[in-house]
Amino acid sequence: MLGNFLIGLREGLEATLVVVILMAYLVKSGRSHLLPKLWIGIGAAVSISIAFGALLTFGPRGLTFEAQEAIGGSLSIVAVGMVTWMVFWMARTARTLGTELHGKIDAAATGAAWGIILVGALSVGREGLETALFLWAAAQATGESTVPLLGAVLGLAVAVLLGYLLHRGVLKINLGKFFTVTGIFLILVAGGVLSYGIHDLQEAGLLPGLHHLAFDVSGAIPPDSWYGTLLKGTFNFSPATTWLEAIAWWAYVVPTLYFYLRNYRRSQAARKAAAARRAAQSIPAEAATVVSRTAAPAS
Repeated sequence: MLGNFLIGLREGLEATLVVVILMAYLVKSGRSHLLPKLWIGIGAAVSISIAFGALLTFGPRGLTFEAQEAIGGSLSIVAVGMVTWMVFWMARTARTLGTELHGKIDAAATGAAWGIILVGALSVGREGLETALFLWAAAQATGESTVPLLGAVLGLAVAVLLGYLLHRGVLKINLGKFFTVTGIFLILVAGGVLSYGIHDLQEAGLLPGLHHLAFDVSGAIPPDSWYGTLLKGTFNFSPATTWLEAIAWWAYVVPTLYFYLRNYRRSQAARKAAAARRAAQSIPAEAATVVSRTAAPAS
């Protein structure tokens, strides 16, 4: 439940921030009359995301076991790819997201009314489809549906509340640190989803090695124990893991975390260097001001 809560919280906060930025810019630029069209687009995006989640949940029913496992495994791998892209994209564009959205609004406002609807639908729809797919994959990995869904709904509700408080200026959050920490967590969760997707493909007969276990710690970590359930629900940990699952987990998590943290350190270093340059440039100007004031004759 914790994993799905954080997924809903992060994805929901991203979508909420997008909505807040778009709304604030329309109001500040004197185009409040376009807000209803923006909400139409947002409503369409939410509806499509819910429909997509329902299709993922109920669509495969009636198929053979092998077909269901093949679909589940393939979509789990797709979900991992989308979430990985999203994590790196947000880390790269978080500081320029507002400017990017402002440009889209300006371009759409000069055209037909459907342009604003399209901006709202695309801006929120991407987050919604990613959330639906990844939550579905995470729920498949845990073998439950109610608890993961409840966790995701709670996360989305908290995200909407935080977005509202940020919009009203009541709350201030270091969004950079928030997205960095949750990004690390999502990479670990995605590793578990990838491992489970590999297991599904093995059960479907598309990949070998279903009965070749890398380890089996079911005796120490029973799947039905509270800590086994916690590990399963949070990181999709399986006490009995095949060699292919273990290799996939390590091959994904280690390099992905390395590049993610490397990019974070580089961006932090670049920001510090830019701040130092700005400070150095301001010193001569301040010195010149002091000299001119000192040299000025007293009246």
